[in-house]
Amino acid sequence: MARRVFGRIKNRKKLLDGNTILSQRIGEIRKALGLTQVEFANDIKISPTHIGAMEKGTRKIPERIIKIIYFTYQVNESWFKTGKGEMFKKGRDHKLEEVVKNFNKLDELLQDYVLKQIRLALEYQEAKEGENSRS
Repeated sequence: MARRVFGRIKNRKKLLDGNTILSQRIGEIRKALGLTQVEFANDIKISPTHIGAMEKGTRKIPERIIKIIYFTYQVNESWFKTGKGEMFKKGRDHKLEEVVKNFNKLDELLQDYVLKQIRLALEYQEAKEGENSRS
């Protein structure tokens, strides 16, 4: 019986060794986005413990989770699998994502305030552009 348990542990280690590169890439994606494990886990609807185990390589990364990561963060599938190319698909706007993420954390009153400030900033920019075009 002891051999059987040892054999299972050894086989599990082999299985997880093949996941090491993907585990590292998940950590790279999360760090590039500036997210904690908790934030990353919440975004893809799994537990922070699960993310931690996947990043360490002690838990297999289900294909379903990989697809959610591709979709949620616009990760380049080729980069994720091979390490070649850009980490994210082109057209990704990190500043906009940061604004949306933080905006959603605000209560309704502060969201209204932020929207008002954006409108004022746009009016100011348009007025400056109008002055520059007349000069």
